[in-house]
Amino acid sequence: MPFVDTGVDTALHVVAAIVLIGTIAAVGIGFWKIHELPIHKAASKEHHQIGLITALTWIGFIWHWVWVVAVIIAFVDGEQALRRIRDIWKGDDELERVPSSEYKNEHKTTPASSVTTTPKETEHA
Repeated sequence: MPFVDTGVDTALHVVAAIVLIGTIAAVGIGFWKIHELPIHKAASKEHHQIGLITALTWIGFIWHWVWVVAVIIAFVDGEQALRRIRDIWKGDDELERVPSSEYKNEHKTTPASSVTTTPKETEHA
């Protein structure tokens, strides 16, 4: 067996131990950096729920699905998302809100039918 019970054998064991410890440390630091990502993102955006995100991140070490919730809260602008969902739900996705008095003046009903047409529809008709 080459290198057995020699100084080279000992040097190779030392190098292997250093590589092993370095690899474990790099994986641990990488895991920590990725795990702290929601906190850093929330701090950079000055998020209103930074305390909640921090708590969820720490709880995420035990229950990993909680960390996913922290990432979603940190990266999604909740107020803007709720406004968008509200607008889609109400149906005024890209329409401006029209007061009811202007709405009545804008829509004309023909006496012969109950069909309501807007001025734009009469232009195209």
